[in-house]
Amino acid sequence: MESIGDILKQLPVNARRAHAEQKIEKLLTDPQIMQFRSKYPELTERDLRINMNKLYQYVTEYDHCSHCPGLDQCPNDFHGHYTMLSADNLNGHNYIYDRKVPCKKLLASERQQAIHNRVRSFYVDETALKRGYSASEILENDIERTPAVLSIIEYIEKTKSEGLMSEGLYLVGSFGTGKTFLMSYVLYELARANYTGVIVYMPEFVEELKSMFQEPQRLRETIEMMKETDLLVFDDIGAENITPWVRDHVLGSILNYRMNRKPTFYTSNYDMEALQKHFSFTREGEDVHKAERLMNRIAPFVKEVHVQGRNKRGK
Repeated sequence: MESIGDILKQLPVNARRAHAEQKIEKLLTDPQIMQFRSKYPELTERDLRINMNKLYQYVTEYDHCSHCPGLDQCPNDFHGHYTMLSADNLNGHNYIYDRKVPCKKLLASERQQAIHNRVRSFYVDETALKRGYSASEILENDIERTPAVLSIIEYIEKTKSEGLMSEGLYLVGSFGTGKTFLMSYVLYELARANYTGVIVYMPEFVEELKSMFQEPQRLRETIEMMKETDLLVFDDIGAENITPWVRDHVLGSILNYRMNRKPTFYTSNYDMEALQKHFSFTREGEDVHKAERLMNRIAPFVKEVHVQGRNKRGK
């Protein structure tokens, strides 16, 4: 941004003087400067004249903000900030100070980024995590899933008022009824309340775990992250190709740590009974006992919520 001095230097000397006086008079009678002067009536015209660059910057940036083109195209010198003026008297002399203040759009953007940073997503569409939705939008989307949505909203509000609970939610329903979307909504709303979250799409996560078997440090870090996050979502559980190692040593370890400590959430096409059968069968055969053991770390620590509605995929 050019200063008032830079603009005047472009003119011939005589014209410069006349134009300078015009610019100064116009600036001194600008509504924003008049308002500033009324706030600090002790300021003399001389005080103002020796601070012309500060006044010019203040008025110019105020005009930019009044016709804001959006945060991405902010024309101010310091992106997303505008100049604020104040005055003080020290030892009988008046001083005008300028400082940069973040605008509302920048603060909103930073709040949104902070929310996004609290939630980690693995192999899951982040649309709902980035945008956020109002409760009314969620309810209006599909009237058939209203009971499920009300249960979710109740859970969110209870967590906000009473703090983190050890009980999570188990969303069960047909394909495409929005279970992942609803869990993303839970994570987003609670991230706004400063809770951290992780959501993983189970089929791809299990395949990734198999590759981590050769990377013990990465595997440990992944498991620890899932143990320690405030909110953990296993999305589409039951759709993965389960192995005894994943079932007993990865999921078992994570859930054993979290039960009675932090809530774990699930979305699935399977009810609890069908999920237990799924965990019973691996390529190595059937193991009902190990499946029951894992389910004992799931079923007692969730509220089962049935999600009704039409298939929205591809629409």
